[in-house]
Amino acid sequence: MYDRLYVEYVYYFNVEKDYYECHEVMEEYWMQEGRNKLLQALLQVAVALHHFRNNNVEGAILLFEAALAKASTPWHGKLGIDDRQLFAEAAQYVERLHNYEENPFPFYPLTLLITDPDLAAATASCAPSGVAEEDKF
Repeated sequence: MYDRLYVEYVYYFNVEKDYYECHEVMEEYWMQEGRNKLLQALLQVAVALHHFRNNNVEGAILLFEAALAKASTPWHGKLGIDDRQLFAEAAQYVERLHNYEENPFPFYPLTLLITDPDLAAATASCAPSGVAEEDKF
């Protein structure tokens, strides 16, 4: 079984492509889970996409690179996604961003490849409630 906040992260990432909300729910989950660096890396990929969508290339580069630096951190929990694929795609994205001035390209989303049928079902039936204002730090 997956925590509601993690399911919402996957939902916002894959379905809504709302990377700001991804950040909101994953940040709360990350804090609950002891600030694990792998979870932080997942959060940072979403924030990098949010930055690039908003034309902040430098911010996107910084966040992608920060995420990639943490990508191999162990975590005791179950992700249910192909995180290696995500980080490989993030590495390709940041490589393209480093050459953005010479070769600009439009924003394109990434998708989390869900490997666990339980997570796929939870995501498909997700009715997100987000993080309450009083829960935000």
